[in-house]
Amino acid sequence: MRKLEPNDPCWCGSGKKYKKCHWLHDCELDKYRREGFKILPSAILYSAEEIEKIRKAGALNHAILDMVQNEITEGVTTEHLDNLVREFTYDHGGIPACLNYEGFPKSCCISINEVVCHGIPSPNTVVKNGDIVNVDCTTILDGYYGDSSRMYCIGEVSPAAQKLVDVAKECLEIGLRQVKPYGRLNDIGDAIEPFAKENGFSIVRDLCGHGIGRTFHDEPEVVHYAQTRQRGVLMVPGMVFTIEPMVNEGTWKCKFLRDGWTVITGDKKLSAQWEHTLVVTETGYEILT
Repeated sequence: MRKLEPNDPCWCGSGKKYKKCHWLHDCELDKYRREGFKILPSAILYSAEEIEKIRKAGALNHAILDMVQNEITEGVTTEHLDNLVREFTYDHGGIPACLNYEGFPKSCCISINEVVCHGIPSPNTVVKNGDIVNVDCTTILDGYYGDSSRMYCIGEVSPAAQKLVDVAKECLEIGLRQVKPYGRLNDIGDAIEPFAKENGFSIVRDLCGHGIGRTFHDEPEVVHYAQTRQRGVLMVPGMVFTIEPMVNEGTWKCKFLRDGWTVITGDKKLSAQWEHTLVVTETGYEILT
């Protein structure tokens, strides 16, 4: 491909001259590339107009999880909750991204206690007093995706379970605080894992966060455990991805069940997770969900 000259139209499609648009940005990236960082293709970055569309999808996703907050009680089945998620999504002009995604049969993932993620809603699974429940919801609105998950504590949960849920939420917040333009993506895991360990917990290594926006899953891959000796991917403005640390009460190792989706802790101890979609901005980050 021919190298762009300063007076050529910018590659981003803005209609501006390259020197007036992304030229300084690309010069900055070349500097980091020489320092050993991995620079992802510019095609994964999002324009202001696209970010607004992701923001709207994220707002609907947030509203769905708020609705779940009012409906998730002792005695309700996870299939009933899934039906509510599907109906609410369609009623508000969205599409549940999980439904039929690579064969997944339901509109959201509902993971209880030792289920780390991708729990399949069922008429036979009843929410009980003392359960900790993760509802992971992804919504498509006008062709763009928003993805987040939230923990719900049912009735009287044990102090140990409550601590796990609280630490998992703090892990997400710690990860978010690492996001800045031209920072290391690995800073996220480098900050999260020590905090989890200080509290006696572990971070799942078999699953990670991901790029999202035009598609459900894209680059970058966002790990939540420490990789301090690797420069890795450079965060740049316009990059959109999820942070979603899975925090286990015991071992970080997981078991994948025969249904092809459900992941449980290797020792059957509890797991908790919170998730947001965010965009890297010129000054830091913005949560989009």
